[in-house]
Amino acid sequence: MMHVTVDQVGVEERARKLSTRSIKTSSKREGIKLIISMIDLTTLEGKDSPGKIRAMCQKAIRPLPGNADVPSVAAVCVYPNLIREAKRCLAGTNIKIASVATGFPSGQYPLDIKLADVRDAVTMGADEIDMVIDRGAFLAGKYRKVADEIAKVKEACGPAHLKVILETAELETFDNIRKASWIAMESGADFIKTSTGKLKEAATLPITLVMLEALRDYWYETGKVIGMKPAGGIRTSKDALRYLVLVKETVGDTWLTPDLFRFGASTLTNDLLMQLAKEMTGNYQAAEYFTID
Repeated sequence: MMHVTVDQVGVEERARKLSTRSIKTSSKREGIKLIISMIDLTTLEGKDSPGKIRAMCQKAIRPLPGNADVPSVAAVCVYPNLIREAKRCLAGTNIKIASVATGFPSGQYPLDIKLADVRDAVTMGADEIDMVIDRGAFLAGKYRKVADEIAKVKEACGPAHLKVILETAELETFDNIRKASWIAMESGADFIKTSTGKLKEAATLPITLVMLEALRDYWYETGKVIGMKPAGGIRTSKDALRYLVLVKETVGDTWLTPDLFRFGASTLTNDLLMQLAKEMTGNYQAAEYFTID
């Protein structure tokens, strides 16, 4: 079912309608907690340092200090050079360490360098690898090249899970996004992911819907369950709750778990904590109350 043509108008209208669903009171509170548990708390800046990673890992473990009812996040996502620091900080927790690899964010590196990048990250302690596909090859119609690279990266991952980043803003059409999703799943992806977060246009509800429908159809056809990660541009709890509705209505409750759905986020976390504090106490906390990632 890879070659199904996507009805762009239909996808955009369905995403719009689902985005109007309202979540209130206790359901909103539980939804926010669920979202926090699904976050890949991320820093991918050239100025990242061990000190920044230590602070981020503390936030990952206890997002709202003094309140044990707020869950830890699912993972932290860092550059390979900072994996060991994250691993040391997260020892004894269930929080995963994700690392970008394969020449992130461009993917424009020779395959042997990409594979060495992956193997090094796994050796340093990464539980999950976030790779980028070669968008130039994909847009040139070299689908076998894209598939072969994903399969080889999956092999290089060994025990680590593989998230395949499509960089949907560069794929131009919904048909291309669906095709790239299908290629990634057939080639060994454990997760498909929208974006690197390095482009202005990143995750959107319609793009996520196209990818969710692809993994639903892949599940129907093969019985294999693949995860999904929207990343980039999701900044408010209101937006994130819309994604939960999209997941529930498209693929069902099975995917409403950090094992199968993640948010790539940095700024989102603080808004979630502000909204949760409001739901719990009736008062907003100032943004300055929370650490800046």
